[in-house]
Amino acid sequence: MSHDPKATQDEIIAEFEFFDDWMDKYQHLIDLGRQLPPFPDELKTEENILKGCQSNVWFISTGDGDALTFQATSDAAIVSGLIALLLNIYSGASAQAIVDTPPKFVDAIGLSRHLSATRANGLSSMVNRIQDTARSALTPTDG
Repeated sequence: MSHDPKATQDEIIAEFEFFDDWMDKYQHLIDLGRQLPPFPDELKTEENILKGCQSNVWFISTGDGDALTFQATSDAAIVSGLIALLLNIYSGASAQAIVDTPPKFVDAIGLSRHLSATRANGLSSMVNRIQDTARSALTPTDG
């Protein structure tokens, strides 16, 4: 059975409801970011840098329409936490499941209200890259 991004997103929303204040939520985000798998230094190249993020974000994807895998890292703690959330939700899912799962967690856990404009733009850039990658995987190319 493939990864279900909707169920994972719901689990994340429930997890964040456990925290009463935003300092605790930020700390949880930072902790999640620290648990990201190591990102190979040789992939920290200019072409893997995600544009639109204030901090450096390196992002790569592999796979096909059946299962897309994403790897990413950042030099900023909060951004690494946001990456961890996105990878938990979307990495390993089918392209169709990714396209069918908008990032409702952003509003549901209050990120849209508590992130700075530059971090919100970066999060949006990461979501757009994931969604665009999934859409591309669904579109047959003339080979």
